[in-house]
Amino acid sequence: MKLYEGRPADCTGRLEKEIRTYDLLDKLGIQFWRTDHGWMKADTMEDCHVIDACLNATVCKNLFLCNRQKTNFYLLMMPGDKPFKTKELSHQLGIARLSFASLEDMEQYLDCTPGSSSIMGIANDAENKVQLLMDEDIKAGEYLGCHPCINTSSLKLRTADVLETFLPAVHHEPIFVHLTGE
Repeated sequence: MKLYEGRPADCTGRLEKEIRTYDLLDKLGIQFWRTDHGWMKADTMEDCHVIDACLNATVCKNLFLCNRQKTNFYLLMMPGDKPFKTKELSHQLGIARLSFASLEDMEQYLDCTPGSSSIMGIANDAENKVQLLMDEDIKAGEYLGCHPCINTSSLKLRTADVLETFLPAVHHEPIFVHLTGE
């Protein structure tokens, strides 16, 4: 695996949603690094550990969730090695029950598919239907790793750039949660 600075020189064969991600990061002046791993779709945390070694960043687990009525949607970012307990998050949010949202809703709101959900998908949520939830441990790292809305490439971004430039530009403000996995 090799780490490249910025977008690919040639975007031939890349999906439009991936190119849109690079366009937005460039427009916002956000420096980023990229590794391509089409031979290994990073749709499991085990795959992500290999990518983590290349990126040298906090690789995030991204879970797309909804309430029981399927009226509120959440993208949860948390460290990849931390266990997720639905009850713990539900309690912090004051919601009776959370579950995984459908593939159709993920595609509709984030333009991502399972295994490729990412904070970059928030840019596709122009109507702010998705609330971003971030484990507080994410903001402690200097860098974070995420997908450009596909799981055949991964990005390394400065956490401060995501919080201070990217999220305000896409009109989303995170709610920070404290997850222990217990």
